[in-house]
Amino acid sequence: MRGPPTNDVIHPKPRTDPPPGRNLTFDFPGLEIGVAEYDEGPTGCTVFHFPEDASLAIDVRGGSPGINGQHLDVINAICFAGGSLYGLEASTGVAAELFAMRDYSTRWADIALVSGAIIFDYGPRQSAIYPDKDLGRAAVRALRPGWFPLGPRGAGRSATASHGAGAEIAGQGGAYRESGPTKVLAFVVVNAYGCVLDRSGKIVRGKPTGPAPGRLARRAPSANTTLSLVVTNQKLDRLQLTSIGRQVHASMARAIQPFHSRWDGDVNYMVSTQRVANDALDEVTLGALASDAMWDAILASYDR
Repeated sequence: MRGPPTNDVIHPKPRTDPPPGRNLTFDFPGLEIGVAEYDEGPTGCTVFHFPEDASLAIDVRGGSPGINGQHLDVINAICFAGGSLYGLEASTGVAAELFAMRDYSTRWADIALVSGAIIFDYGPRQSAIYPDKDLGRAAVRALRPGWFPLGPRGAGRSATASHGAGAEIAGQGGAYRESGPTKVLAFVVVNAYGCVLDRSGKIVRGKPTGPAPGRLARRAPSANTTLSLVVTNQKLDRLQLTSIGRQVHASMARAIQPFHSRWDGDVNYMVSTQRVANDALDEVTLGALASDAMWDAILASYDR
């Protein structure tokens, strides 16, 4: 065999049993999460499934995004995966498994609406293994409510904070908030060019690798991405979803610095399951609540 191990040669086996370590547990009707990994990578994918159609807005920033289904404004599943652009194949596996779950119906209203986004996670590992169609299908078969594994799990299995010699293993994080009948979940996979900062401004993950004072950076291109998702049950229209998603995505620069760089491909999904009305919580305040949760999710992404 020439080159590093890849799927076509060693045929990796999906692992979907609940991984050891930290977990976020929550009560949020209308959302299921499935995680599948290839230990041979190591790499993986994380699937967020909405059994009933949910409303969607997507915000893409940075110079190197990898995403499909970007045109959708209604969603059934979102797949975060490692493997760079090759990892988008996992989202086709998600669609294929949902197709099977729907008895292969080809009615227009039964077509599964799936979007996928990827991170470049080849930096800390030597293999060429990527999340493929089989792994995406395995993650759907492992769907369960009220549970999300934290740290280097799922799509964040080989994710890092910072870059080059300063990179440190990060992973995926999550946090929960509520206000009256409104529930908010924030999820993130941190594979950022920048470092993670806590609420005091201290760097807590990744190490700065900037140039010497007075000199411009002359680094080789690096491939990084932070994927994020906010899910709320509050009824929101398209303009509100878009506005809140942008607010949250911009707020993440408090916790990751630098953010949205040329070498990042940051993607934020803003989703509403449209289950409750809450006139007491306007969209800007809801955005602030979600932004606060996202900072906690970022801080929960790495094992201490």
